[in-house]
Amino acid sequence: MKKNIIYIVLIIIIGVIAFVPGVKEYLRDQFFPIATIENAVHVSEEDYDIELKGINVPSTNLKAFKNKPVFLNFWGTWCPPCRKEWPTIQKLYDSRKGNVDFILIAMNDKEEDVKKFLKDNNYSVPVYIAQSPISEKILPKVFPTTFLIDKHGRIIIKEDAYRDWNTETVHQFIDNIIK
Repeated sequence: MKKNIIYIVLIIIIGVIAFVPGVKEYLRDQFFPIATIENAVHVSEEDYDIELKGINVPSTNLKAFKNKPVFLNFWGTWCPPCRKEWPTIQKLYDSRKGNVDFILIAMNDKEEDVKKFLKDNNYSVPVYIAQSPISEKILPKVFPTTFLIDKHGRIIIKEDAYRDWNTETVHQFIDNIIK
């Protein structure tokens, strides 16, 4: 009888992990917070060569951020999941802007729409519009897509969906890549 109860409990736990949204990701973040850095994809010199028109900051080239830890996010004002994650990005930026360079690239957007979105929501994270082609290695297939890149150009996190960016796990990743 006790064995049956144990089996039933195990089946319920496996079912919750498999079918309840967010549980698997939560457990992954809790038990495996550090990526396998040795197997990380590297961003090459050519991948960094993207002219960026500044919306709320001066224009620059992504090459200016080479050899620095970078939070790189591709988003659009037209994208509901992108808009949903913005408050968490702003909170992360407010607490970590001295440790990581934030580069948010608005895609398929008009400059005036981006400016209005930032002003209406009082966001201050640096936002750009790409003025030159983006390397296939980092070109997003879906939105939002976010990369956390260490100072060696290794992609430590690639998230191609909405995520709460102001979590302890993300702060741990940042602590590890700035060392």
